[in-house]
Parts: sequence; C-alpha cells; structure tokens
Amino acid sequence: MKFLIINGPNINFLGIREPGIYGRTTYADLCGLLQGWCADAGVECELFQSNHEGAIVDRIQQAYFDKVDGIVMNPAAYTHTSVAILDALKATAIPTVEVHISDVSKREAFRQHSYVSLAARRTIVGHGIDGYREGIEWLAAELKQAG
Repeated sequence: MKFLIINGPNINFLGIREPGIYGRTTYADLCGLLQGWCADAGVECELFQSNHEGAIVDRIQQAYFDKVDGIVMNPAAYTHTSVAILDALKATAIPTVEVHISDVSKREAFRQHSYVSLAARRTIVGHGIDGYREGIEWLAAELKQAG
C-alpha cells in the first residue's frame, strides 16, 4: 500500500511559524515522524510539500497515474480557498484524510470552511502533529478492511 502525504503552504515553516498554535516540531522532524508512522502501519509513503496551489493539484493528479492508494493531506491555507484542490481530489477519487494541526473550528471565521472536507473520507483537527499519525492509521485500516 502506498500513501502520498501532502502538506500545503507554510507547513515547511513548522517550528518557526506561530509555535503557540503549531508547536515546535520542525518540518524536518515531521517528515521523519511521518515516515516512521507509515512504516509502522505497513505503508510506503511519499512526502510532498508545496506553497503553490497548482503544484499540489499537479501532484494529486499524478498520484492517480502512480497508483497511490491513499492521501493524507494538510492543505493548510488552501483548505479554505481551493476549489481546484477539491476538484483534483474528486477527479482522482483517491481516498483522502484531511489533517489540521490546530483546531480550525476555534480559530478565525474564515478558517471555518473546508473545501477539502467535501472530498475527504475523514477530517482530523486539533490533535497537533499526532493528527497525521491518526490519519495514517485510520486510512491504512480502512483500506485494508475494504480489501
């Protein structure tokens, strides 16, 4: 089983950007954790981060041809603005889990809407970095059960 883990804009600045909200774990630390959690779940993973919406759309589309089994995605700011990312997820129909480090439901009003959630099978918010682990484990179990 192969997962693509996508991180959107500014996730590369983890540990630097607003540590009171996003914590002190760096993006490099997160990448190491993600690889370990995927290995523990028996999943091969590819990590992808971009600050550019079109690059994320392109990578989602390429995942279809790469026969990716699942996507775990923190779309970051594109959560609230990107119909293009939503459309790419719907077009590929790759099972997706949406993850947010902070509890977006308790933040600014503009963060209350998620386009990505319209395509995601599950959304995990406010569990910090551990939300990624939950997403990986849930999606792996879901796909293994589906056979």
